[in-house]
Amino acid sequence: MTATIVIPARYASSRYPGKPLVELTGATGQARSLLRRSWDAAVQVPGVRRVVVATDDDRIARHASGFGAEVVMTPDSCRNGTERCAAALQELSPSAGEVIVNLQGDAPLTPPWFVSALVEAMAVPATQVATPVLRLEAEALSSFLDDRGAGLVGGTTAVFDNAGRALYFSKEVIPYTGRRFARGERTPAFHHVGVYAYRPTALKAYAGWPEGRLERWEGLEQLRFMENGVPVTCVEVEARGRAFWELNNPADVARIEAILRDLGQA
Repeated sequence: MTATIVIPARYASSRYPGKPLVELTGATGQARSLLRRSWDAAVQVPGVRRVVVATDDDRIARHASGFGAEVVMTPDSCRNGTERCAAALQELSPSAGEVIVNLQGDAPLTPPWFVSALVEAMAVPATQVATPVLRLEAEALSSFLDDRGAGLVGGTTAVFDNAGRALYFSKEVIPYTGRRFARGERTPAFHHVGVYAYRPTALKAYAGWPEGRLERWEGLEQLRFMENGVPVTCVEVEARGRAFWELNNPADVARIEAILRDLGQA
C-alpha cells in the first residue's frame, strides 16, 4: 500500500494555543518544537511515499519549511485534523497514494511500527479507516484516572468488538471497572493513539458531512465516521517497552521530556 503521512498543525488550539511550536528538551539538552519532533517520528516510518505538514498558519508554515518539511496550506475553517487532511488531499491528489495517514502533531512519541501496522491493516479491502489502540498498563490507567479526577482532559480510550470494529471512543475512561489495577495486572482498558489511516474515498466523504453530535460533545473527530455508518477498525499495537504519551495539556510537557530522556532521544 502506498501511503502519504499528513501532519495537521494549527496554532489556534482552544486548550493549548501555539502548541505545535512548544519546545521539548531531549536527552542532550537540545530543544526542538513539538511539530519538529512529530515530523522526526513520521520520517522514521519505512515505505512512506512522502510526509507533509498541513496548516493554516504562516508561523507554523515558516517553522516547518525551516527544518525541511514539505508544507501544504489549508483553510482556517478546518475544524479538526481529519478535515485538514481532507483539505490537504485536494492539493496532493492524485500523487498521495492509496492511504492517507493522519499523524497528529501532538504525538511525537509515536513509534514507527504503530503507523506501519495501520498501513498493513488497510490492505484489507473492506477497511476504510484504521486507528491504533494500546492496552493500558496498570500505571498508565491510574494516570488516566488521576487526570480525570483532577478535571484534566487527557488521553482517549476505546472499546471495540471481537472483529476490532470500534464501538466507542471517549475522553472518559472506558470501560468502567470500579477499581484500580496492581502493577503487572492485565487491564481491560485501551488507549486510543491519535493516528489514523484513511482511504481517500472515506476522507473525501468525511469532509462533506456536518459535525456529529457525539463528535461535538466528546471533541473526538473519529466519531463522525461512526455516526455516518463508516466503521473504524481498531488495530492493537504493542509498546515493546516504549512509553507513549500525547501532549494534550501544558502538564504533559514534563512527562514527554522525561520519556525523551529515558529513550536517549536528542
